[in-house]
Amino acid sequence: QVHLVESGGGLVQAGGSLRLSCVASGGTFSSYTMGWFRQAPGKEREYVGTISWSGGRSFYADSVKGRFTISRDNAKNTVYLQMNSLKPEDTAVYYCAASIVRSPYVLNRLENYAYWGQGTQVTVSS
Repeated sequence: QVHLVESGGGLVQAGGSLRLSCVASGGTFSSYTMGWFRQAPGKEREYVGTISWSGGRSFYADSVKGRFTISRDNAKNTVYLQMNSLKPEDTAVYYCAASIVRSPYVLNRLENYAYWGQGTQVTVSS
């Protein structure tokens, strides 16, 4: 079993920045592809981005590309989501997730992730 704990959410004004963290335990962190998803009230959970097991490649939804950056520190068993130029429509609960699947072309799908964090609230005011 893999346990994921997220932190770093909060309230920020439009145009501001936040960095989310997700710490993993209970598994071999470097063996997992890590993803970020978000869910706004009344909406389905949606894909934000993915980072490879090595940290050498990352992929993003069009809605956040150029504004968000995913990174990972395998020595700390931690994955990060740096969010810049935040918009009110970015307001959501943000979740990290772990997958043994490595293909970036299928990891925008929720069903390919076996483990999920508890989520952290991000609120962007106008």
